[in-house]
Amino acid sequence: MARPKNLIDPISTQTILQHWQEAVPNDRLAHLVKDASRALVRALQMQLTRYSVSFGHWSFLRILWERDGLTQRELSREAGVMEPTTFAALNALEALGYIVRRQKPDNKRKVYIFLTPKGRGLKRKLVPLAERVNEVAVRGIPARDIAVMRQALLTMIENLAQDEAVADNDRRIPSTRELGRRVSAKAVRKP
Repeated sequence: MARPKNLIDPISTQTILQHWQEAVPNDRLAHLVKDASRALVRALQMQLTRYSVSFGHWSFLRILWERDGLTQRELSREAGVMEPTTFAALNALEALGYIVRRQKPDNKRKVYIFLTPKGRGLKRKLVPLAERVNEVAVRGIPARDIAVMRQALLTMIENLAQDEAVADNDRRIPSTRELGRRVSAKAVRKP
């Protein structure tokens, strides 16, 4: 089956694997985790495409399946993305008929995001796809090693969360727009 020409083909998982086996077998753990995540996202995205759902949409659907009726700001915070990204994703999800935006009678100022029956019904179709990707990813790894890997990753997240909690405000993550303004301001100040 020929691929549509308008699809971007990001780096293949085989290329990532070859990179680790040949070029940088002992590179930093952060890079290995990032590339493993990239391969997992790519595998899931290939599955989600059947339902016209992007990985970005998946993130919001997963949140809404667990807690429907959030504001755009709450969804952004839960997904760990900026509000403009959330806005664009919600527009697409609304156009697909997966969500609706409504005000609550007791709060006319805020707009809340709710799944439609069609959006809620996606859960039983999409979750098995994600479970399958996970099964493929850990194929051949003994259960005890998976448990160790899970605990190690959770410990890493905990360590980094603790480090972030004590960090000063200069280490917060600025938006792309804010970084652009900083760079522009520095360029203007140069003699």
